[in-house]
Amino acid sequence: MEQVQLQDWARYTPAQRFQRYGYFALTAFVVAWALGSVNIIWAWVWDAPTQMGDLFSRMVPPDPTHLDQILSALWETVNLATIATAMAVVLALPVAYIAAQNTTPNALTLWLGRFILVSSRSVNTIIWALLFVAIFGPGVVAGIVAIMFRSIGFLGKLLGEAIEEIDPKPVEALKACGASHFKVVLYAIVPQVMPTFFAVAILRWDINLRESTVLGLVGAGGIGVILQGAIDTFNWQEVSTVLLAIIALVVMGEVVSSYLRRKIL
Repeated sequence: MEQVQLQDWARYTPAQRFQRYGYFALTAFVVAWALGSVNIIWAWVWDAPTQMGDLFSRMVPPDPTHLDQILSALWETVNLATIATAMAVVLALPVAYIAAQNTTPNALTLWLGRFILVSSRSVNTIIWALLFVAIFGPGVVAGIVAIMFRSIGFLGKLLGEAIEEIDPKPVEALKACGASHFKVVLYAIVPQVMPTFFAVAILRWDINLRESTVLGLVGAGGIGVILQGAIDTFNWQEVSTVLLAIIALVVMGEVVSSYLRRKIL
């Protein structure tokens, strides 16, 4: 009988292995080039664990002397995030409408809606805050407007995608019955995107709550103002108190947002 010679199984061919090794070598070269171009002071890197241990030792125990001011600033932070989210939701609805291909009136409005979404999401909240602090001056107003501008892109993009994914049959049925455009939107589009609307709004509020804790570092109000003041005066025990308060606030925001999603959705 003729014997069949079995070949050893290999996951990749020699050409594929050579290609993979080439990608690995290219990645290693890019990483090495990046590390060499950012001017890292390696002596500080090796000394970082010692410095971190020294800093944390100065933070213990936390100092609750100004706890009333910290709690007041936390409440201001919650208000800042809530107001900014509410304003962003209102402004994002028409942007989402014109940014969705199946509801936008024409190509010009589609381009305008997409431009607004990209412009909003391409600029970080801190950058928006720096800009509006220069316009409105330091305070909560600059923080509210900064978070609002950042949130419009997030909300508008997700709502616009939800509008594009709706079932077109209810829309066609209402149009066939002679319903006005307003009624088509109200009775065929809104009910289908309402779950996404609430889910995205709650999610964005949770994100804004976290982002608003650092806006005070650039003068845009909230708990970050107290944090920056404590850092500038080397009051590390108060810094630890503020950080613990921020962690508690973020955890509370996560619990509240999860509860709301379960109740509403």
